[in-house]
Amino acid sequence: TWERLHTGTLHLPEKMSEKAAFDTNVLTLTRFVLEEGRKAHGTGELTNLLNSICTAVKAISSAVRKAGIANLYGIAGSTNVTGDQVKKLDVLSNDLVINMIKSSFSSCVLVSEEDEHALIVEPDKQGKYIVCFDPLDGSSNIDCLVSIGTIFAIYKKTTNSDPCEKDALQSGRNIVAAGYALY
Repeated sequence: TWERLHTGTLHLPEKMSEKAAFDTNVLTLTRFVLEEGRKAHGTGELTNLLNSICTAVKAISSAVRKAGIANLYGIAGSTNVTGDQVKKLDVLSNDLVINMIKSSFSSCVLVSEEDEHALIVEPDKQGKYIVCFDPLDGSSNIDCLVSIGTIFAIYKKTTNSDPCEKDALQSGRNIVAAGYALY
């Protein structure tokens, strides 16, 4: 085993046969979502949706880390619905989240901070959830290297009618799941 001396340094094991303690049963977010979904005995639709959001978050995290090299800093040349100048990373992040959620076949309405109107998912890809999100919250701080992140909230569609923007106008008490990824 590893020993920490009073000096704060680490001692290597004296015998090569001794191994440092390392957890090989790692609990990732994806694994956690899958295990909890299985415990709930649900349809798997929410699990699929959450894992799609996790994949989008991983891709955004990679893009944020490589933004300087990939020339993703700077303004894209437009303003969003809240009046903020849209950054290149905003556009990329929005596209990633939308495409990943749509590919989960679990949502019917997507509401993005970047878009003026809700996006109604194509009928052949629709599910029962509504996802509201800011794909890159704090993006006005990107050039300053201040923390940014992705925020999302998931609601269940409550009507039997065709999906529309009004379906997203629900109380926060109806949130099925929500999250924030910090980059």
